[in-house]
Amino acid sequence: MPMTSIPLLAVALLALSNTTALAQNAAAAKTLASKSACLACHAVDKKLVGPAFKDVAAKHQGQADALDKVSARIRSGGVGLYGPVPMPAQAQLKDDELKLLAGWILAGAPDQ
Repeated sequence: MPMTSIPLLAVALLALSNTTALAQNAAAAKTLASKSACLACHAVDKKLVGPAFKDVAAKHQGQADALDKVSARIRSGGVGLYGPVPMPAQAQLKDDELKLLAGWILAGAPDQ
C-alpha cells in the first residue's frame, strides 16, 4: 500500500468509528430518555406536554454553555421556560447520563 493511502485510510476509519459511536450514543440516549419517562412528555419534532426536543435545540443553538444549562434543567426540573406545566426533576441521573441526554437533545434527538 502506498504511503499516501495510509493517512486516507486512517481518516476513513476514524470517520466510520465516529459515526458508529454517534449512533451508539444516540441509541443509548434514546433508551435513557425512554427509561426516565422523558418521552412521555416530549417528542423529537412536535410539542406534547413539553417542548419538542428540536425546539429546545433551536433555543440553545450557539450558546457555549448550552450543555450545562440543559443538563442542569433536566436534573432540577422546573417550570416557566416553555410554559406553565412543570417538568419533574431527574435528580437520580448521574452526571454522565445528564450530559448524554442533554447532548442528544441539543443535537435534535437524532435516531442515529
